[in-house]
Amino acid sequence: MAPEIIALIEKPHLLFTVLSVGAVIGLAVEWGAANIERRNWRGRKRYRWHNARAGNGRANASWPTTEETPAPKLLDAADQLRIVMAAEFTSQMLLNKHEARVFKELDRIVFTCNPAWQVMAQVSLGEILRSKDPEAYSCINAKRVDLLLVDGDCRPRHAIEYQGGAHYQASAAARDAVKKEALRRAGIGYHEVVAGHTTPSELRRLVEKLIDKPA
Repeated sequence: MAPEIIALIEKPHLLFTVLSVGAVIGLAVEWGAANIERRNWRGRKRYRWHNARAGNGRANASWPTTEETPAPKLLDAADQLRIVMAAEFTSQMLLNKHEARVFKELDRIVFTCNPAWQVMAQVSLGEILRSKDPEAYSCINAKRVDLLLVDGDCRPRHAIEYQGGAHYQASAAARDAVKKEALRRAGIGYHEVVAGHTTPSELRRLVEKLIDKPA
């Protein structure tokens, strides 16, 4: 047996001290590991909550590898005003030149068919659709339709989407499918005007079919 161990056995108070110190060190290491794991769990939970609040669909995104994810900062009106006052803004066209041409022609036809109806441009779906399902609403809230026909009571009746030559790129078709289905479920028509294919006479026939005749 090693001399160091024999010395500890012969002096019980030293043996007790060594064992006590070892136990304290072991508890400290275990507590530290548990504390790190607890902080990681809180960070993951906060990340999931933040994703759900931001409208990213179900909160199942990849969890961050950092120990703690800071909570999103909520800006009040004073903070927003300070940020806006420090920034530069410029105006931009509501419609591009091709969309504007369709808008003017559509507005002229609608007024001829029924002056009580109106044509509106770049309308947010979040303003004309409602849903009791917050997740479903978040899917359409930021989406827009190019042109919207509203009746004399300002009820949305038909959406007109202008499809330019470069429209169907990336996920454009999937986004249009989401808009089309949401509008269909709300009882709002969805129609497309395709660049180079829809003639003015075809647009007139479409409008005459969609708009209610004046009483």
